[in-house]
Amino acid sequence: MIRNLQCLEISGYQEMRVRTSCAGLRNLLQGLRCRVRYYSKHSCLQTVCVYSKIKPKQCCILDCAGSTCTHRTLPPGSILPWRCFSCKEGTKIPSKRKQNASITSDLLYKNLLKSEQENWNDISARYKAMTKRIKEKLEELHNKCTFSLGSPRIRFGENVYFEENGCVFLSKADDDEENGDMLFSTEDLGFSDAFIQRIRISPDQRYMAISLKSENSEEATCVIIKLGHFPVVEKVIPSVFSFEWAANDVLYYTSQKNLKCQNVFMTTFTNQKHTKLVYTEHDARFFVDIYCTKDRRFLTINSNSKTSSEVWLIDCRYPFKSPVLVQARTKGVIYHVEHRNDELYILTTYGEPAEYKLMKAPVAASGKENWQLVYALEKKTKLVDLEMFSDHCIMFLKNAGHLYLNAISFFSHSVQSIKLPTWACEFELESQPEHTTSTCYFQLTSPVHPPKRFAYSFKENNLIEQAVQEVPIITNCHTTRLLAKSKDETLVPITVFHNMNSKELHRKPLLVHVYGAYGIDLNMSFKEDKLMLIEEGWILAYCHVRGGGELGLTWHKDGCQHNKLKGLHDLKACIMLLHELGFSQPKYTALAAASAGGILAGALCNTAPELIRAMVLQAPFVDVLNTMMKTHLPLTIEEQEEWGNPLADEKCMKYIKSYCPYQNIKPQCYPSVFITAYENDQRVPLTGVLRYVRKLRKAALDHASRTSEKGNWVPNIILDIQASGSHCDSSWEDSLNEVARHLAFLNKELEVCHLQHHSKPCK
Repeated sequence: MIRNLQCLEISGYQEMRVRTSCAGLRNLLQGLRCRVRYYSKHSCLQTVCVYSKIKPKQCCILDCAGSTCTHRTLPPGSILPWRCFSCKEGTKIPSKRKQNASITSDLLYKNLLKSEQENWNDISARYKAMTKRIKEKLEELHNKCTFSLGSPRIRFGENVYFEENGCVFLSKADDDEENGDMLFSTEDLGFSDAFIQRIRISPDQRYMAISLKSENSEEATCVIIKLGHFPVVEKVIPSVFSFEWAANDVLYYTSQKNLKCQNVFMTTFTNQKHTKLVYTEHDARFFVDIYCTKDRRFLTINSNSKTSSEVWLIDCRYPFKSPVLVQARTKGVIYHVEHRNDELYILTTYGEPAEYKLMKAPVAASGKENWQLVYALEKKTKLVDLEMFSDHCIMFLKNAGHLYLNAISFFSHSVQSIKLPTWACEFELESQPEHTTSTCYFQLTSPVHPPKRFAYSFKENNLIEQAVQEVPIITNCHTTRLLAKSKDETLVPITVFHNMNSKELHRKPLLVHVYGAYGIDLNMSFKEDKLMLIEEGWILAYCHVRGGGELGLTWHKDGCQHNKLKGLHDLKACIMLLHELGFSQPKYTALAAASAGGILAGALCNTAPELIRAMVLQAPFVDVLNTMMKTHLPLTIEEQEEWGNPLADEKCMKYIKSYCPYQNIKPQCYPSVFITAYENDQRVPLTGVLRYVRKLRKAALDHASRTSEKGNWVPNIILDIQASGSHCDSSWEDSLNEVARHLAFLNKELEVCHLQHHSKPCK
């Protein structure tokens, strides 16, 4: 939901910049699809000193009892001891047949993995020179476009907390930050491979809680530091997803295991320290997180599935009292809660139409029968984010590809709407100061425009561009918004970028982007590689197909479960329209997708391979049917609301089979494909990707062997398996290498050097 004024969200970013992360409402609106979870490889911290920028300060690591930290056999914060299982009388022993089957499967997997790694080592040499050139160009653009807007700040009166390069500092509001004191350092505590994901300061500023995440894992470690002249590490809690201070020395947090987050704990730092379980979610479809309202009156325990919600309140004035239910979960009703003046402001899908509305109800009578409408969105409008202030509410909306800012006054009950600059495709709310402030700060960006900082003044009702530092002005890029007519006559938005100086657009290379799942919008934030492609004459197209969230909740509903094929029809219509309008042609067209976007991309390759020449996929979900048949996988039950349940519904099984990329591979002329996958990916099993590549490669070779046409083209099917990195995060260096390899592959497959009339052949 809405970020709390003491919340500093800091996450790893592909451009290695510190930025504010919308961990609250924005993630909940998108169903928490790519929930970041964290874990540290370091099982035991060593006693270290935390240093000040001015002079050393002594510090030791303490456990809950205040003694020097020692190795623990149980994780801090655990309530029940680990269960030890032994083979007792009556225990079933796996049969030899099952054991042999498991051994055979493991051996096959290892052989496939080894074969693909050897294949990549043999092939990678042909892309080496071009990859190096592209990396150098991307690094040059990174240095040119990167500018500092300053790290997010948390201000408490005269104190300001901020993060820089893995360290947390404290300075006075009017002092030079160079004189600040260092409170925490990831490197000094042995977390050199981790970055700071989230910071929470206790109301009396005696404690600071920090979550640390490694790029190679989806789990985090929470470190609680007792502040003062000699900061000490008070407690270390592994496998934590979200956490908030309910009072000066009372912290609530959620634990996560196997990509699931279903338990809420309370831990205290008084003289009688203790930790207890507060809430448990028993439905595997639901994910639990904690949020603190902007005025710090309540903590909310939010339990959300993809289609319904339930919220419990913890009054921060009485943090030891049991949580109070706002409204029992109702099928099809999603809601999130903020607080102002003894009233709950509820963002919900309750009522018709089934899009988000802002409603309110008294705290003492919070059931949905008492919800009163405050503001309803227009049709086909996407609510991207919302921020509460003492007298106003700010909504960021997306309609017909354009971004809008709506300011709702709680006094005059008026709504002021401002259309944001037409080039803007994404926005990022900054960490706001006190909720009584009269100004809202945010950043705007697009795939080819570096972030620009803006401020909206409630008093003046105007938008002010903040010229913090010179930002490269992109003057030669033209943005076009199109509508493609899909198979059922639905109009599908497309956003197109191209160089204004380009001539003969039908001969230019085109890179099409697609996602279309979970109600999540295509990522259209700034990337150096997109700017490089525009400068080199490429056309970029973003297809906002059904299944995504660009046109609201209905747009998502029309592209999931038994409607999934609509997203495929949308993608075909978009590419065909682009070609009809003279934006490139099939032999110069490539398709890019990641994660669940791989379903539509892979389905297009099976059904209309003639539309594209090449495809690049990152951690693609291409084996839907087999994955959804395996309920032991951590996300299968939760994902049934997106894809359906093939185990319980034969029609659903047949429908998934009709579009599943792996199930529909057949001998035909396929485009070339480059796939990057991660060996330790917890979300998309590598086994499915290996099977897909093996089957696709065989089908392409079978087709080539059956046809006797002169100069018959055989596509390149390449799998690059990364030992490091994870589904949601990679280091800057790993990301740079991945992008450079993808672009080198595309340049060769589309013969870009030939298209641009280079005097020398592509190397």
